[in-house]
Amino acid sequence: MESQNPQIPPPHFKGPPEAARPSPISGFAANIVDKVKTNLVFQSKWAELNGAMGDLGTYIPIVLALTLVDGLNLGTTLIFTGVYNIITGAIYGVPMPVQPMKSIAAAALAGPGFGVPEIMAAGILTGGILIVLGVTGLMKLAYKLIPLSVVRGIQLAQGLSFALTAVKYVRKVQDFSKSKANGDRQWLGLDGLVLAIVCFCFIVIITGAGEECSGRRDEETDVDLGVDEERPRRKRRNFRKIILALPSAFIIFVLGVVLAFIRKPNVVHDIKFGPSAMEVVSISKHAWKEGFIKGTIPQLPLSILNSVIAVCKLSSDLFPGRDFSVTSLSVTVGLMNVIGCWFGAMPSCHGAGGLAGQYKFGGRSGGCVALLGTAKLILGLVLGSSLVKILSQFPVGVLGILLLFAGIELAMASRDMNTKEESFVMLLCTAISLVGSSAALGFVCGILAHLLLRLRDYRKGQPLSTLWMHENQ
Repeated sequence: MESQNPQIPPPHFKGPPEAARPSPISGFAANIVDKVKTNLVFQSKWAELNGAMGDLGTYIPIVLALTLVDGLNLGTTLIFTGVYNIITGAIYGVPMPVQPMKSIAAAALAGPGFGVPEIMAAGILTGGILIVLGVTGLMKLAYKLIPLSVVRGIQLAQGLSFALTAVKYVRKVQDFSKSKANGDRQWLGLDGLVLAIVCFCFIVIITGAGEECSGRRDEETDVDLGVDEERPRRKRRNFRKIILALPSAFIIFVLGVVLAFIRKPNVVHDIKFGPSAMEVVSISKHAWKEGFIKGTIPQLPLSILNSVIAVCKLSSDLFPGRDFSVTSLSVTVGLMNVIGCWFGAMPSCHGAGGLAGQYKFGGRSGGCVALLGTAKLILGLVLGSSLVKILSQFPVGVLGILLLFAGIELAMASRDMNTKEESFVMLLCTAISLVGSSAALGFVCGILAHLLLRLRDYRKGQPLSTLWMHENQ
């Protein structure tokens, strides 16, 4: 009788036919698509747009200087960095920045003999080493062993360095083509001190110190009021919400673009439509050698510390619950340069300062940097290298204000040091990094100080590994 029941399958029944089963490959692809969509969803359109402007204070001056001094292909750089932005936004789901490699840029701007082939060789070699460190697990090991106080020292040094550079941009007239300042900036004018001060005050009024719950405080302080008192209070609260929702950095950037055209109206005649010619860079043996000695060696410690380890730590601080891997960050930085530098794109990396700046101005998702990347890609395809004519007229004081807030936000990440020993190591690392102009030197001294303090307090019977254990392990 059981065999006559059509609802009970026979013992040999093994489920639906193979054609009806979902393919593992299609399921994997669907999961990737869903993750990408989730990572690129805007949490707030205006806030994400505003956050996209938070990294331009670093990006524009360095790219402009390399274009004017060393003949960097701006159109190619915009296209590749735009693609980088879109991909990193889709992978990480946070405003992961794409910044210039600063030590390589400094070597290129320091003097003759370090041109585009040397720049690209330095970028390719740095990228290749980072890929090896990531794939072999050495980067993950370094992240576990480096004390948090040393990481905070590097972050504080980088943040203060940004802030000091920003003040220099505001106070001094900058000649990026010669990488030097040309005297004090005037008070009045389309790039004067008054304009910079007004922009600073505007951003402080809109964003404050970065509070995220200002609207909640208004709701918590509400009390039962009469009708006559409640209406004016509600209007003031709504007005306050409108003001706080203004995209301050985006407004400041648009103002800078408008002022660039006002400062030199005939710049429109220098614009040529269409992408720049893209070709493979020819790199000689001498260029490989110079690129490695003058570019890769000083850049590598900064990339490991600030572009990978510090970014991973800051990302975890700003986005609790998200899992960020130093292996992934190291590999993505490496791939960006191993691929793009062959075609003349500026050597690029992630940076804790860019992440802090974008977060400061409202960036919370991967859609923030994807939006910025789309804008770079369009500009690179439509205007190409002719865009440098516009950027050269952009008010440098305004860029300085954006960079100032990015630097302060990064420096404030170091406020979680809880003991005097931690603060001592952090500040020592910061001071040496700033005075010596070398993150590697500050890192070595910070590690040495941390080890000496642990040896001083070391007790018999403890395992030797406790000398390297730090707070987040």
